[in-house]
Amino acid sequence: MSYFLPHLPSGWHVDQAILNEDDRVVVIRFGHDWDTTCMKMDEVLYGIAEKVKNFAVIYLVDITEVPDFTQMYELYDDCTVMFFFRNKHIMVDLGTGNNNKINWALEDKQELIDIITLVFQGARKGRGLVVSPRDYSTKYKY
Repeated sequence: MSYFLPHLPSGWHVDQAILNEDDRVVVIRFGHDWDTTCMKMDEVLYGIAEKVKNFAVIYLVDITEVPDFTQMYELYDDCTVMFFFRNKHIMVDLGTGNNNKINWALEDKQELIDIITLVFQGARKGRGLVVSPRDYSTKYKY
């Protein structure tokens, strides 16, 4: 599904996408198009793109082609989703300890819509950190 979503081919394009969007949340998936985790995430992102187009815009970045942000954002996972609003990185407390990004593939489209909506509402109020409606920590899986 990654070929349906817009790709950002350079660091300049990533910067411009973040800088030039004033009214919507910029959702960027960093990873590889050939990675299975990214394929799952891309499918979910493509499925929600039309539903969230009024308050979010979704881009994909291949970290092999654009290695500029690998060290800055610590993009060492297979698939990473980050949120930006008005040139500011919005962190999400998912209960995992890493508030900077989502580094696994969400399977449920509604969960991702809820997270993006929460990020949008919190960012509009000036918050840099929002708390997820669901706790994704592993303590409940045992």
